[in-house]
Amino acid sequence: MTEDVGPATLRRITARLMPLFCLMYLIAYIDRQNVSYAKLQMADALGMSEAVYGLGAGLFFIGYFLFEAPANLVLAKVGARVWFTRIMATWGLITIGLGFTDSPAMFYILRFLLGAAEAGFFPGVLYVLTLWYPQSHRGRMIGAFMIASAVANAVGALIGGALLDLDGLLGLAGWQWVFIATGIPAVALAPYVLLRLPNGPDQAPWLTAGQKAWIAGTLQAEADASPEPGHASAWRAMLDRRVLLLALMYVGFPLAAYGLSYWLPTVVQGFGVSNTVNGLLNVIPWILVGLALWWLPRHAARVGASAWHIAGPALVGAACLVLSVLVPGPVAQFTLLCIAAPAIFAAQPVFWSLPPMFLRGAGAAAGIAAINSIGNLGGFVAQSVVPAIKQATGSDILPMLFPALCLNIAAGLVLLVLNGRNGIALPALRTLPSPRPARRR
Repeated sequence: MTEDVGPATLRRITARLMPLFCLMYLIAYIDRQNVSYAKLQMADALGMSEAVYGLGAGLFFIGYFLFEAPANLVLAKVGARVWFTRIMATWGLITIGLGFTDSPAMFYILRFLLGAAEAGFFPGVLYVLTLWYPQSHRGRMIGAFMIASAVANAVGALIGGALLDLDGLLGLAGWQWVFIATGIPAVALAPYVLLRLPNGPDQAPWLTAGQKAWIAGTLQAEADASPEPGHASAWRAMLDRRVLLLALMYVGFPLAAYGLSYWLPTVVQGFGVSNTVNGLLNVIPWILVGLALWWLPRHAARVGASAWHIAGPALVGAACLVLSVLVPGPVAQFTLLCIAAPAIFAAQPVFWSLPPMFLRGAGAAAGIAAINSIGNLGGFVAQSVVPAIKQATGSDILPMLFPALCLNIAAGLVLLVLNGRNGIALPALRTLPSPRPARRR
């Protein structure tokens, strides 16, 4: 009987928590990326150039950067239930407010506030997963959670183009419908999160006393057995050289991801298709992203994770971005971008299994937030530099060279740092245990 407690407990936690977390992330990611579809009408409507609009879109990440670590520390104190409710309600209201933007200045302010409101959600979930799952299962759970970003991009592509075609309905422009319709679900879901999300295993009414004891004992035994002492201090964690190195490695991934997802609708628009067809075509790369996020963490667990599970996809993504600039014809270009997208996203679950190996408690909340907030400055760079390159060159495809360069740098850093050549003691990826539970005989 005892032998079955672990797998049964993890299955119950996954069934109860992961659908809600994935739904929340889906809504969050749509509210983060809807700006790429609104851009197709909004920039002209408000008289904004590519660079001006890109700066406004990128200000989201400045708010995110400034408030993410404080937000995660508040989460560690007040609990996920109240804090995630606050995050969802505020980001939903601000998204709706973006639908009534009447000037570039208002656009800048609301995008900054949206980043500040959402700060702490993604790293907050990563931290919360450390309270529910042993290290061996986190890679797969992070992969499952991140699949929601792929689904969000696919759903956003479908509804983004369709909402633009509502132009004139009830006296509102299509770009206004993009923001209003995508902000409402966050506000509507917030009360459910407040009522149903437990702060931790000890407060979960759907776990038995034995299951709660198994989780607590497993996580404590894992911490006791770790060769790493584990930072529990927030400030020590944020200043740890390993945290700063991981943040530096991570920058290239969100930079390439946001650069690609922000620019894809514009690239496809250059094919001469309608808004609705644009959205339908943009579903394809995000389906592939979802498949890659499901497969790669499982492959890493089966064969033994290595630095190549992070660097390899990055190099493939960079190569496809470069080739998309060189090959002639929109079909070939779009095909290469469809390969680049899953390559850029797939490595991230394996990457995010690293910080909890040497971070604990408030230190984990602060360290994960620091890595994500610094890394996500790449999103600001992408949504500022990519449009500026487009404006300078007049090309829809040349901007892809910039995220390709950043991905190559990220891959080089991953191989250098995780192979230990710089003398910094980061846990070797190949030591990660397999997440697969033992089969019952």
